[in-house]
Amino acid sequence: MKTQLILLLSLVLLSAAPLWASSSRQQLIQESTLEQVIKNNRLRVGFSTFVPWAMKDKTGGFTGFEIEVARQLAQDMDVELELVPTRWSGIIPALLTGKFDIIIGGMGITPARNLKVNFSDPYEYSGMSILANRRLAGERSTLAEFNTPDVEIVARIGTTAAAAAERYLPEAKLRLFDDEGQALQELLNNRAAALVASQPFPEFQALRYQERLYLPLAGKTFTREPIGFAIRKGDPDFLNFLNNWIRLRFADGWLEQRYNYWFTTDDWRGQIE
Repeated sequence: MKTQLILLLSLVLLSAAPLWASSSRQQLIQESTLEQVIKNNRLRVGFSTFVPWAMKDKTGGFTGFEIEVARQLAQDMDVELELVPTRWSGIIPALLTGKFDIIIGGMGITPARNLKVNFSDPYEYSGMSILANRRLAGERSTLAEFNTPDVEIVARIGTTAAAAAERYLPEAKLRLFDDEGQALQELLNNRAAALVASQPFPEFQALRYQERLYLPLAGKTFTREPIGFAIRKGDPDFLNFLNNWIRLRFADGWLEQRYNYWFTTDDWRGQIE
């Protein structure tokens, strides 16, 4: 009798397992950010300002490569776009607490960040450049020449630029700022010898202030970093959609075209000045 009861319970459990699995799958689908975005007809994008990734325009809105990417992504999802400007130092915590659905902000993919968020496939690559003050840096033209205790370097806090400065220039004095504009002012005011930032910010500033600033590495970057969308963990449907969107927009040439516009020309300058 006991054996028969055990067999009966086993059969009941086995027959119910597919129903439980199906229910769990449906719950995951319904809880997906992708489904919530479609249901609410709104994609909330967290970003921070970096030239030319995202910048304030003349009208008080935002423009830049990342803004175009966000707009195209929302358009392809057939939903409204809500831009959520956020301090870079707190952008991952803001994502995790649900302030927005995705980070589209020139975020480099790193192991430390990947422990907290999931990244899409890279949709672009970036690299670090050095911008130097002619008066304070003198004739320095290599990384090694900037890697000395008497050299003061500035960078933006919480960025891969700051991490690159710590890794490649460990002997130099490093000061960090919330905004690249603040770091640039230190350079222009002769309070720092060099700035480390993602390409092409240093290149644009060297052109703008060529009598005071220069590019020690002759425009070359000293790192190569994959850039990806960041989303909350446990959302395979949203990640799948984003990866396929990236593949499509690489294949049709849209990502390359827009990158070239924002990073190899200054035709957009009139939008922000």
